[in-house]
Amino acid sequence: MMVFWVYILECADKSYYIGHTDNLEKRLYEHEQNLFKCYTSKRLPVRLVYSCEFETREDALARERQIKGWSRRKKQALIAGDWSSLVDYSKGRANHPSTGSGRTEENLFLE
Repeated sequence: MMVFWVYILECADKSYYIGHTDNLEKRLYEHEQNLFKCYTSKRLPVRLVYSCEFETREDALARERQIKGWSRRKKQALIAGDWSSLVDYSKGRANHPSTGSGRTEENLFLE
């Protein structure tokens, strides 16, 4: 079974790069060795700060796109594994009151 990864790199300028791949080790090496001209090329060195595996490329790509749309502080909460802050930041601009039901780590990503 093939595994796909979503990953976040912290660049030398403290910005984040979010990507997905089917070979995390190889892709990190490619970033570190500047083998592809992309966002990280002028922001080396990079450091892996988060990764999560998925069963399909479609799921990984969907999560990558989702995380790219998040605020910096929400990305930092994800990286830190700070689920309560991630919940708070997920409430975002709408400021909906929490019902306290149905909130799990996995469904945080649905928002």
